[in-house]
Amino acid sequence: MSRPPAKTIARPSIPRTIGRMILGVFLIFAGVSHLTFARQEFVAQVPDWVPASDDVVVIGSGVVEISLGAALLLLRRRRVGVGCLVAAFFVAIFPGNLSQYVTHTDAFGLDSDRARGIRLLLQPLLVVWALWSTGAWKAWRAARAQK
Repeated sequence: MSRPPAKTIARPSIPRTIGRMILGVFLIFAGVSHLTFARQEFVAQVPDWVPASDDVVVIGSGVVEISLGAALLLLRRRRVGVGCLVAAFFVAIFPGNLSQYVTHTDAFGLDSDRARGIRLLLQPLLVVWALWSTGAWKAWRAARAQK
């Protein structure tokens, strides 16, 4: 009985790899900042409607960011799945950024509606960056083409 051919994982391009590494380092830095020097800034951003302690939310999101950043750097064979998780994380935190805009909360130098609005516009770019740099977008398109 012959075996089916092994599923090969396409080697990512150098720009995608660099993009994935930069995003991983960015997430680790952001996660560490949640737990240390920028903790109060993040606490100020937690919307009032979140049904958990602000500190718990900040610590939890920091741990998630560190974990996702490390996964982007280390789990090359699972990069597509990790990319989808990172993109989902960016979508999940979008309501908090929207709340910061709506409530006019100042944090991280975002002290005007314009600055907070620009941040909102950048959030979808983070989703695209996660999907592109991990090949998740390409894998999704390839899977759709096979249907």
